[in-house]
Amino acid sequence: MRYFEDVEVGSTAGFGDYAVTRDEVIDFARRYDPQPFHLSDEAAAATHFGRLSASGWHTCAMTMAMIVEQLERHGEAGLGSPGIDELRWLKPVYPGDRLRCESEVLEKRRSASRPAMGIYRSRMTVYNQDDVAVMGFISNSMIATRTAG
Repeated sequence: MRYFEDVEVGSTAGFGDYAVTRDEVIDFARRYDPQPFHLSDEAAAATHFGRLSASGWHTCAMTMAMIVEQLERHGEAGLGSPGIDELRWLKPVYPGDRLRCESEVLEKRRSASRPAMGIYRSRMTVYNQDDVAVMGFISNSMIATRTAG
């Protein structure tokens, strides 16, 4: 199990492999982001996307699935997140793409009000199969400490 004390500023990790499917892109869009360029090839062709593209929110959800899989695989005493900063959708994500993540720990601190908890910030970048960055954000993660003091 990884605790606050194990988090090293500057450490990096690469993980994930998510295949983006046409059916999932359309299903997510129908339910949560029903803009025409996420639903229709014809509508998307008339935009700067050029073809059907995934919602940015769908890209966030696919990224979260990869993050949770990584946390479960390696074990982390995670306590959730108070949010993210600087979310940017850099390039469109299309059906047929394969996504992966890279993270870098930027800073960490023990909580002043909750000494059994630490917080660390990481830069997360999501890449497609061509190693093109498609999304980036700063993640704020809460994590248990081994000791309260």
